[in-house]
Amino acid sequence: MSPASAALDAHPETVRADPRLIVPLDLPTRADAEAMVERLGEQVSFYKIGLQLLATGGMDMAKDLKRRGRQVFLDWKLHDIGATVEKATAAITATGACDFLTVHAEPQVLAAAVRGRAGSVGVKILGVTVLTSLTEDDVKAIGYGLTIPDLVERRIRQVLESGADGVVASPHEAAMARRIGGPKFLVVTPGVRPSWARADDQARAATPEAALGAGASHLVCGRPITAANDPRAAAETIAREIARV
Repeated sequence: MSPASAALDAHPETVRADPRLIVPLDLPTRADAEAMVERLGEQVSFYKIGLQLLATGGMDMAKDLKRRGRQVFLDWKLHDIGATVEKATAAITATGACDFLTVHAEPQVLAAAVRGRAGSVGVKILGVTVLTSLTEDDVKAIGYGLTIPDLVERRIRQVLESGADGVVASPHEAAMARRIGGPKFLVVTPGVRPSWARADDQARAATPEAALGAGASHLVCGRPITAANDPRAAAETIAREIARV
């Protein structure tokens, strides 16, 4: 029996889908992603579509999810010259296929995305600060002369200055993002791993309770759910952990 299933057996009452939990559909094909959505049923209401699924029908699936009443996070991390990012953001928001859209948290990119979003205020622009797979050595190797916390802080402030809506940051920087951004600022934290799950490739991970307690508004939790023997049971177990916060 999986840890998630054991937890459900101990607490059999059903927990409703929590919109703070975002499940990434990082699967090879749209058919695989559709099968996962079917398995999760009404237990999950918010999905992330990243670059892997983009090439195999991700945008069409995003539209279908929206039609079915789900929320969609397009995690495409737009990064190009300002004019290109502005036009891409305008094209994406015009489809009505997403609620959250990510761009890299650099001033020119952020400002362009905000311009491209224009009046589509239902689409929230999130700046990606520092990827949760990166360590201090990785950041140094890229060429930054700042520590991860200092670099994240700079990018949080640049997101605010641009008029974007929030950041994607590790749980370790969630408290800083909440302190600087204020109560309405979106703080989306990948790298969320329940205590019973492996860290996988996340260098700066935290449990759901710890991430929310630090100030996260939304949690991205993938493999502990999608790689579980019973994804729905795993999602429900995590929803129960979230409900305690």
